[in-house]
Amino acid sequence: MKHFLDIVDFTSEEIQGLLTLASNLKAEQKKGESRPLLKGKVLAMVFQKPSLRTRVSFDMAMRDLSGDALYLSPNEIDLGKRESIADVSRVLSGYVQIVMARVFSHQHILELAKWSSVPVINGLSDYNHPCQAMADALTIYEEFGSLKGLNVSYIGDGNNVAVSLMKVVTKLGANFRIANPEGYDMPEGDIELGKEIARENGGSVTLLHEPQAAADGADVIYTDTWTSMGQEEEARKREQVFPPYQVNQALLGLAKPKAIVMHCLPAHRGQEITDNVADGPQSRLFPQAENRMHAQKAVLVDLLLGGDPDAK
Repeated sequence: MKHFLDIVDFTSEEIQGLLTLASNLKAEQKKGESRPLLKGKVLAMVFQKPSLRTRVSFDMAMRDLSGDALYLSPNEIDLGKRESIADVSRVLSGYVQIVMARVFSHQHILELAKWSSVPVINGLSDYNHPCQAMADALTIYEEFGSLKGLNVSYIGDGNNVAVSLMKVVTKLGANFRIANPEGYDMPEGDIELGKEIARENGGSVTLLHEPQAAADGADVIYTDTWTSMGQEEEARKREQVFPPYQVNQALLGLAKPKAIVMHCLPAHRGQEITDNVADGPQSRLFPQAENRMHAQKAVLVDLLLGGDPDAK
């Protein structure tokens, strides 16, 4: 059974194929020519964490391709508490054709996939966020035509978004830089894996603590919230540590003239990013958010149909 749990489960060629498919599906939608590729297919959306983008983008992705989506709130399942994850997975497999889950613990997504007889998509876990990474890659691909040789600089916490961003851009040959405060690094194992992926694809991974060094000559500057969901008790401490890592006009001025700014949202304006950057001409925050839907359409079609049937 093919699932979508982690960027590293896919080859560089497969990732590029998904981007091409996403771009084609997006163009078809813009022209009002979306095909009913997923007619008769139902996606179950399992949520432990709330989300604007994940829920609406998956729902609309299925609708655009003539499929259906079923939302299951945290209280309806209470995953792993009211009922075992193994039982939930097997029950859902009998009702729907594909499952997306947005969870706290990465172990929960692995458990769902283990027991499922239908494809499972990782809509976010505490470890990674591969759906966001695909939208990020699509946004950069649309802007530059290729990721090969680009300098993609992430400023902030080495969180789940940073991990998946590193994996996808190095799979596509970009140079990934991350500038974060000491003690807020990505996991060591993922850093080593990222470096290995980069070597295989002609890119690099650079670890920094100075945001100015990461921004210097960047093609893409990416940031995220200082405090992720589940870290609320650390918020006050983080608000004292992270201000030097704010993406503002001065920092953006160090990047290349045609650099773009990205953020997975929701943004805490005035903290990790300023209004004049988030709403400025180099911002791609909202095309990036829209691309969640288009990138996920490609993932859905790939998992359910093995790729675009008209391209074979």
